[in-house]
Amino acid sequence: MKSLGIKKLYYSISEVSKITDLEQYVLRYWESEFDELKPAKNRAGNRIYTNRDIKLILYIKKLLRDERYTIEGAKQVLKNYAPETGLGEQLELINAPKARAKIKDELLRTDVLEVKSFLEDLLKKLN
Repeated sequence: MKSLGIKKLYYSISEVSKITDLEQYVLRYWESEFDELKPAKNRAGNRIYTNRDIKLILYIKKLLRDERYTIEGAKQVLKNYAPETGLGEQLELINAPKARAKIKDELLRTDVLEVKSFLEDLLKKLN
């Protein structure tokens, strides 16, 4: 089946493992080491990763594997890391519960609008 180019809102750990070319145990270990990497969990307790989580994982992978930082060195670099959220928020704000909820709401709203726009374009092409 051909991909229509739509991004998913959430990914499972197995999907993220394939996307990032990292073993699942590595992803779980990095969660324990990097405070910035805290994927949400669904009702069943399974990790659900966002596109921002995946970008962060790829950045951590680059720091550790390509640039040869130690875990402690990568932690220092991540203190200045600001993910692209479109909201201009710094990663430190995400750790505050109210700010985290607000950002998640905004990201979800943005993703829903993206999906809506995609579906509207698709309907136009089909008609």
